[in-house]
Amino acid sequence: MIRAVQLIVGMEVHVELATRSKMFSRVASPAHPETYSRHGVPGHQDSRHGVPGHQDSRHGVPGHIEPNTLIDPVVLALPGALPVMNLAAVELSMMVGLALGCSVAPYSKWDRKSYFYADLPKNYQISQYDLPLCFDGRVSLPPIGTDGRIDFEALARGADAATGPRGPQSETGRGGRDIGIIRAHLEEDAGKLLHEMPGGSAGGRAGDGCSYADYNRAGTPLLEIVTQPDFRSAEECVVFAQMLRNICRFLGASEGVMQRGHMRFEPNINCILTLDDGRTIRTPIVEVKNLNSFKSLKGAIEFELREQPLRWQRDGIEFAPGTKTTRGWDDVTLATFVQREKEEAHDYRYFPDPDLPPVVVSEEWRDRVAARVPELPLSRARRFIADYALSPKEAAALTEERDDCLFYEAVIDAAADRGVERSRAGRIAANFMLQNGLKRANERSRAIALSAKQPGAAAEDSEADSRHGPMDHQALVSGLGIGPEQIGGIIALREAGKLSAAGADELFGILCGPEPSAEGFAYETPGRGGSEPAGAEPEAVATRRGLIIIVDDAALDAWCDAAIAAEPASVAAFKEGKAAALGRIVGTAMKLAAGKADAKTVRERLERKLAG
Repeated sequence: MIRAVQLIVGMEVHVELATRSKMFSRVASPAHPETYSRHGVPGHQDSRHGVPGHQDSRHGVPGHIEPNTLIDPVVLALPGALPVMNLAAVELSMMVGLALGCSVAPYSKWDRKSYFYADLPKNYQISQYDLPLCFDGRVSLPPIGTDGRIDFEALARGADAATGPRGPQSETGRGGRDIGIIRAHLEEDAGKLLHEMPGGSAGGRAGDGCSYADYNRAGTPLLEIVTQPDFRSAEECVVFAQMLRNICRFLGASEGVMQRGHMRFEPNINCILTLDDGRTIRTPIVEVKNLNSFKSLKGAIEFELREQPLRWQRDGIEFAPGTKTTRGWDDVTLATFVQREKEEAHDYRYFPDPDLPPVVVSEEWRDRVAARVPELPLSRARRFIADYALSPKEAAALTEERDDCLFYEAVIDAAADRGVERSRAGRIAANFMLQNGLKRANERSRAIALSAKQPGAAAEDSEADSRHGPMDHQALVSGLGIGPEQIGGIIALREAGKLSAAGADELFGILCGPEPSAEGFAYETPGRGGSEPAGAEPEAVATRRGLIIIVDDAALDAWCDAAIAAEPASVAAFKEGKAAALGRIVGTAMKLAAGKADAKTVRERLERKLAG
């Protein structure tokens, strides 16, 4: 009988790099964000498939590109077409490798990986076999909470700034266990076979029994990251995958849109079984292919953890050379299924590609690329907690999106330049970003999502484990139209006592400009009286809109006296010792002041008057 089961997982992660062109040709890459803007067809009726083109509402760009429109002679392997290496893809790969604590090889080469399948026009894939671009890395898993997510509170308690061997840019440092990175090598992606055409017609067009090849994806730069078998739970694998996705997005290496296949996970799973008699058994390795969501990654690993001990009890097969199998994941049955026995390296007949020179990386080139690696998400979160006294939850929210993170620090700089103490500027800027900013960003994203809906469009597979829900438009404060200099100006006005909290909120909304409606056009928020020109000076706008606090003693006395007269019951309650009653009187005074008085000043003035 089996007494204990120990899970062992190594990860292979395929990342499509966001270069403008493909790996070895000049044709546009589908992994670049601008490609959908240029080649996608919003609201387009596909006459062949009978379904409307769909919108990817998360990014606000079309989600459908006509098959075989991103191709050229190199992609199709036409006679005489020769590959030329994409330098940008090499440098993005180096940046990711450095962020994972890898060494960059001074010499690496290209190899042909031969296999026959209809999604590969050349009958071989250009890859890197024995001399990868990056190797021997290390990352530390962050602490994981009971909910299976990164525990930022534990990270804040026990983690210093990153202290990895490659410098502060790598995501290494205190936290969970170390995960070894064996290699990160470059290759080209394959095309796709359409066994079921868009709209759901099985077997190609109108059920004609054929499968169709779409080579738009073929040749897209693909970075394959291979880890040591250091994972011991499905939760660890998911957290690593999420951390890697955030790193790639921070570096600008990949958009990381799971629905478009920008990241695909392939866990290699087996178990150590401890028997009642003390013997240990290793089950055969199962590689689950092409998982494109964190939910399916977790589900596949947990299924294999349950199933592998049962398989061993049924067939008695133990780990040995030649026993590895490849399986797929069925999102409907929530189970893996056999695809094929795994090929060995010699089955692919690797040999150096004679059409491509090797990649020789000098120290100067490596250092130049390393200088472009920014401070990464977990390191920033730790610093924000230490420098600005943010809560772990706030730090996590502000480091989730690169644009918002950089925007936040620009707001701090702007407020500090206007005389606000830096640590206090960071604290107030976080409140603005996470309260005023995200509130309006979410309102705007909902309006954009509504405007993107098209009657009759087929439902998308949802990335249900993302922060924003199924295909939700990304709520970016940095995309509201208000600049960091303007928010810094609002903070400075508030700190100088020139704006009330309500006035600061209203000024923020005015400077954000018009909101999009559900119909997709702009409308003015009621009460704003029109938006201001882009980049308008906050103090000038506040003065023009009558939002600057009036510090005239006579006016303050008049508002306070009127509030006292209007609230006799609250006045009596306050004088009887019910301190909470003062809030109603303050509210009345603030209403009379129409936002032109500071609530703290009004409260202090009322306390003095009522105490007299």
